[in-house]
Parts: sequence; C-alpha cells; structure tokens
Amino acid sequence: MLKHHRTLSGHQNPIYALALSQEGEGFFSAGNDKGIVKWSLKKMAFERVLMPVPSSVYALHCSSQFLFSGERSGAFNVYDLHLEKSTQRISAHIKPVFAIQSLSKKGELVTASEDGSVAIWSIPEFERLYQLPLSQETVRCIAVSPQEDEVSFGCKNHYIYVYDTHDFHLKTAFKAHEMPVTSLCYDPSGRFLLSGGRDAQLKLWDRFTSAPLQQIPAHLFAVYAIAFHPFLPYFATASQDKSIKLWHQESFRLIKILSLEKTGIGHTHSVNSLIWSRDGQYLISAGDDRQVMVWTFELPAP
Repeated sequence: MLKHHRTLSGHQNPIYALALSQEGEGFFSAGNDKGIVKWSLKKMAFERVLMPVPSSVYALHCSSQFLFSGERSGAFNVYDLHLEKSTQRISAHIKPVFAIQSLSKKGELVTASEDGSVAIWSIPEFERLYQLPLSQETVRCIAVSPQEDEVSFGCKNHYIYVYDTHDFHLKTAFKAHEMPVTSLCYDPSGRFLLSGGRDAQLKLWDRFTSAPLQQIPAHLFAVYAIAFHPFLPYFATASQDKSIKLWHQESFRLIKILSLEKTGIGHTHSVNSLIWSRDGQYLISAGDDRQVMVWTFELPAP
C-alpha cells in the first residue's frame, strides 16, 4: 500500500518538522540547518529556501495565508505566503517552541514550549490572549479536535492535558504513558485521541471519558509522529527506531512497515515528522538523516 516514490535531498542537518502548503501542491521542511525549504509535490523537487531563521526550527504549521515556525530560541516566526516575506517574529517563550497549531474558527494560534507553558495568540495581530502553565516540564505536542472545541497537550511528565477552546479551562488531565508523551492526534471523527510515547506505546483514548480503549507496543523506541489519512481509515506512525508504520484505523491492525530492514529502503536515523498530501496519494516523512522521503499510497486490489 505504501511504496517509496522519491527521496528529496538538500538539507545539511536533521529535519524536525514538515507542513503541507494550503493549496496542497507543495510542502515545507525545516530543522537544524536554520532555513525553511519549500518543495513541489507536482515536480517532486526542491523549489527554494523560503526564508532563513536565526535558530533551529522544531515546529512548522500552515494556516490560511501564514506559515508559522517555532524556534529553539523560544520565538515563532510568521511568514506571509501572499506577501512572500516574514512579517513578524514573536518572542513567545523562554525556552524552545516544540509545537504549533491553529484554531481557524476562532482566529487563534497555539504554541507549546519546553518551558512547560502554552500560549494562545490572536491572528493576525499576534497578541497574547492566554498563558497556560501546564507543567514544570516540556509540553511536547498539541492536537486540536476536528470540531476545534478542545485542544490536547502531551507533556514530558507523562500526562495529557485537555482544554476547552471556548475559554481555555482545563477539562481533564491524566497520566497517559510511563514515559514522556511525544505525539498526539485526534481521529478524523473527533471521537478518539491517539497518543504515542517515548515508551514506544501507541494508545487510543475515548475523547469524552478519557478512558483507555486500546494499547499496542507500536515501535521499539519513541513514537514521534501520528498522521491520519485525509479520508480513508488508515493512519501512519513514525519513530526514533527509524521506521514508519501504516495501521488500519478501526482494527489497529498493522498493514505495512517501511524501514531499511523490511523493505530495503527507508530512513537511516530517527523519523521525526509525517504529513499526508491533501489528495491522500502521498505520505511524506523526514528525519535525522537529513532526507525527505515521499511514499506513494495505493489501495490494494479488491
């Protein structure tokens, strides 16, 4: 179902983040070499260095006309895709920004940091609306429900914190893993929350009760990314163990393993980020080996 299509080279250091462009014809990558790169999905090729950044980029997020990048410095950059230039750089946190998401219905941006806090910003003014002190340790990942009525945060202290997006009151907090939570994603229906941890476990939670529904030892090491197919019942995970795995959304059945050991082609180091193309034709991965890999998704013959 997933086959290697193209390896895109050009980064000189590990890649930590990917983001799909709003029009869906390209995507962005960034990491430790202090530049954000734009790639063409149509040409399967490098387009250009979008902009330089003063410190390593740990998070990328595209929303409306803006591309946001979260930096090691604790700042986030706002790149206006219409104007084709960086318009603002906000000193958001005192430690690195590890995750960025948006609430498009409210016109708000959410940033999470190693300083243990989350900040909510207005778009396009980028004024700080809320500051949520979640933990004494890193807030590693953010997931926004499809309905945008709640947002969840995965933390280094093993907990998941769930907030109501109407007024950002805490709905619930619970210990999710035996080690730090490293990835979070709501399923497309918004009924379930899926988490991955440094303990290599993948866990499914009932969104309304926070009850654990399923747990599988998904990888050998930390699960760094979870990405649902845009319209079919599959999701992919990526790990520090250098592998990508494809799963059936409803049965949790393992469908495919993409790794050097299993398929003869794959990442040689930790896989840090995953995104699907909007049409669901491609899965895109990036990692510490400085490579971006594009995988073709095809349904098996009936």
